[in-house]
Amino acid sequence: MTEPRIHFFNARLVDPASQFDGSGEVMVAGDKIVAVGPHVRPEPGATRVDCGGHALMPGLIDLHVSTGEPGEEHRETLKTAGKAAVAGGVTTMVLQPDTQTVIDDAALVDFIVRRGRDHSLARVLAAGALTLGLKGERIAEFGLMAEAGAVMFTNSDHPVVSSRTMQRCMAYATAFDVLITSRPEDAFLADGGMMNQGEFASRLGLAGIADVAETIAADRDIQLAQLTGSRLLLDMISCEATLGRIAMARDQGVKIKASVSVHHLTLNESDVGDYRTFAKLAPPLRSEQDRLALVEGVKSGLIDAIVSGHDPRPAEQKRLPFDEAAFGASALETLLPAALILYHEGLIELVELIGALTFGPAQILGLPQGRIAAGTPADLILVDLGFPIRFDASAMLSKSKNSPYDGRTMQGKVKATWVGGKKVYSAAD
Repeated sequence: MTEPRIHFFNARLVDPASQFDGSGEVMVAGDKIVAVGPHVRPEPGATRVDCGGHALMPGLIDLHVSTGEPGEEHRETLKTAGKAAVAGGVTTMVLQPDTQTVIDDAALVDFIVRRGRDHSLARVLAAGALTLGLKGERIAEFGLMAEAGAVMFTNSDHPVVSSRTMQRCMAYATAFDVLITSRPEDAFLADGGMMNQGEFASRLGLAGIADVAETIAADRDIQLAQLTGSRLLLDMISCEATLGRIAMARDQGVKIKASVSVHHLTLNESDVGDYRTFAKLAPPLRSEQDRLALVEGVKSGLIDAIVSGHDPRPAEQKRLPFDEAAFGASALETLLPAALILYHEGLIELVELIGALTFGPAQILGLPQGRIAAGTPADLILVDLGFPIRFDASAMLSKSKNSPYDGRTMQGKVKATWVGGKKVYSAAD
């Protein structure tokens, strides 16, 4: 049986892997891209897609997504997360292990991979727990989880307090050459904090979380990675001071990567406003100086990946007094339009921005996705970069409808999404 073929033409191709941003055409056969160029010869029987001059780019790869399945399906399921993902242009998402039933053994990793394959429109990859139950005490079995499909190991938002335990995790990880992911935060310095520590928090009467809570933890994990030779991803950094530490570590040969959430690139502490719980995030939104430094970190390559930090919370956990509300926001559908704010404001070139959403994450995990080239998976999105939207959180496809961008005007709309050559989303439907 002949593989179904799709011919994309009249497109603005954006391929960060080759640093190409210009007109071109793409031919897909089955689940793979088979030809790319300024003029691709159409084949008989191929479905022709007129891109209308819009941007055709690799599907986004989101390294930090939390759901409620298994155990808290009222927050989010793999099915609803998948629908939200492809509508937002995300074709691959890495699920955090911080579900009610912690993903800390091979059977549970296999469960997530199989459930994702059967129920999600987007590709689903699993992150295994760094420690059993995310308690920061006993090391989880990395080898078996890696064999089952885990692509990284993390304690998610639960800091590993013991430096000895973290050292053992990293040393053990080197035996399997697996990636250790750490969201740097000193649990004692962050305890009780609600937002960024500073003058604004004082005016609101809210307990703050100082940036040293991040930098102290980052210093520790960088030094342990250097000691053990482990591969380390500092996840969702939020402070300017952390960037200098990453640069120094790389100069010293430490195998370190870094990610940042889109919220910390486009929002700052003032967006908390009049106790807006939708802007209560972990890590907290920082100063405008921190935000601009993080944008520069993406441009310079110090930051390798932009993530959504998708952490859906139902209304009963967010519509509370600020100090009682849960941290987190639904973000799969806002990842791309929010990131495009930086492009439209002239802060970053489009190919650099999309690179941190596609090719950068793919390189971290060693994935074949994240590029437009012959032989690679046909995970593609068609985007109207200038389409104006006034974001309405109540219309989100995610089960939990809370977003710090609610009511904000942005530009950029996903017109269609293909995963493995199969069209899984169309804005026209």
